[in-house]
Amino acid sequence: MSSDRKIKANRANARASTGPKTAQGRARASRNAFRHGLSLPICYDAALLEEVETLARELAGTNTNAKIQEVGRRVAEAQVDLRRVRYARHQALTTPWTARQYNARAYVRMNIKAMKKLLRGKPPEVLMSQTGARTKDMRLTSDGPQKFALVLSQNAKQLLALDRYERRVLLRRNAAIRELDSLRVQSKVDAK
Repeated sequence: MSSDRKIKANRANARASTGPKTAQGRARASRNAFRHGLSLPICYDAALLEEVETLARELAGTNTNAKIQEVGRRVAEAQVDLRRVRYARHQALTTPWTARQYNARAYVRMNIKAMKKLLRGKPPEVLMSQTGARTKDMRLTSDGPQKFALVLSQNAKQLLALDRYERRVLLRRNAAIRELDSLRVQSKVDAK
């Protein structure tokens, strides 16, 4: 059993650690769980929902039964999701690629480490020999294959997650297309 003193201390600590205090810190913390928004259903975005309905009408046709229209809507939702995933991948690759001052995270960490040592008063010659850093590593990364390799390596985790999203969406879309095709064939057989 906890003592009264310990309970009071725990409560005081809990009051002190209630998250960010500034508006900037709260804004940053509010986006902690947000990565790309792909897990958000389409029904929460009115523009996407209208696009899905338009595509579903084109796929299912106007003179079809409710089941074909519902499956057509599922195909349309999957197609719009697929476009969202591919756009997110495009953004993950092009945003850092087009950044003029793109630094690799490892170089940024090395630069911070070097600056801390400089601030402690060590001369630059000693600093360079101690960290094994070369002056060309301290500047911005170059364009071309090296920069592209850095972008790919640093975004590999995000790109893998986007690939998983894309595979799931493709499976969902292909299954819905097969079902739509079989329903159309069945409706033609029933009509004869």
